[in-house]
Amino acid sequence: MSSPATELVRLLTVRGETLAVAESLTGGLVAAEITGVPGASRVFRGSITAYATELKHELLGVDATLLAQRGAVDPQVAAQMAAGVRKALGADWGIATTGVAGPDPQDGKPVGTVFVAVDGPLAARSGSAGGGKVEALRLNGGRAEIRMESVRSVLAVLLEQLAGEQTGNERAQDTERNGGF
Repeated sequence: MSSPATELVRLLTVRGETLAVAESLTGGLVAAEITGVPGASRVFRGSITAYATELKHELLGVDATLLAQRGAVDPQVAAQMAAGVRKALGADWGIATTGVAGPDPQDGKPVGTVFVAVDGPLAARSGSAGGGKVEALRLNGGRAEIRMESVRSVLAVLLEQLAGEQTGNERAQDTERNGGF
């Protein structure tokens, strides 16, 4: 069975689409997971690790008032990070992670509070956003476990969005590539 990152690169390649990543608590782990896949350069545009709160505004365009009122660990911040990196790096899809890995709470949020977001192109069929999804996570474990589960989760959310949008032609290409299964 292939890894989520391998499946993601494969699906994006089939679709002819690109990806950009905005990271906070994961500090580059999402980008590392994706670029560890051979052929990732066909689909991966780049990443912005905006660890400091002000960089979320300066580099990703997250609303400064939102950051001041709610802090960096917020579902709307995650959504704006994903949209911002998509725009900044000229990608079809943007994904983002923000949260508290520990050891201490942040912005009044307990350790393990994480938000992952996806922002994607408009689906031609329905006129609705292909992406635009945020998931709230409440993770247990130490700092390393929370960060790795955040990576797995954001990749899973994007895979879910991509799988839900596959057209008949893309399914046929997948079937052909996978020996008819």
